[in-house]
Amino acid sequence: MNLPSIIEGILFVAGNGVSVAEIAEKLEVSEDAVMEAFNTLKETKYNEASGINLIHYKDKIQLCSNPEISEDIAVVLNPIRERALTKTALETVAIIAYQQPITRLEIENIRGVSSDYAIQLLLTHNLIEVVGRKDVVGKPLLFGTTEEFLKRFELESLDQLPKYEELLAQIKVLNEGMDNESIYNEFEVVPLDEEGDAEAELLKQQAAE
Repeated sequence: MNLPSIIEGILFVAGNGVSVAEIAEKLEVSEDAVMEAFNTLKETKYNEASGINLIHYKDKIQLCSNPEISEDIAVVLNPIRERALTKTALETVAIIAYQQPITRLEIENIRGVSSDYAIQLLLTHNLIEVVGRKDVVGKPLLFGTTEEFLKRFELESLDQLPKYEELLAQIKVLNEGMDNESIYNEFEVVPLDEEGDAEAELLKQQAAE
């Protein structure tokens, strides 16, 4: 078994952080063996000179971009992400507005795709906020809209929200009128970097940057 290559493939496909314990359990190896393979990759392939680095946090390991080239990455990717996320971010905030309080997983179940970056963007621009934790296993964060959301959509209160279909229609018109420009284009978009599944700390850090 070429454990370093297997772990490299797992992390590439996963995108987010993966538990060392879970990798060890599924591959039927020790956690020490997983970390030895991790360190081998970090020292030989994903070192400081590489555009991709390996990080270890809270018993999880993950591939991420080298922070020393983050500005160059942002110059290329941020405009692309802004255009791609215009509709995504608006759809996400609409779901939160109608279903709040709601968890990230519940949002993704409705949308059918990952919403990590859209949530981070909405947090950064104060359209949503963490309003608590759901009383289930793992205590996931609950999100709700803010006063800034009401201001942006010219609402006095959530009681004035139109029917969901009407709001989506407004979003569609707004998107068509923006000519692929983001409603957030007056702000600097925070680069997506070491985000993993540890929502509480990482999302708060990203929103504060």
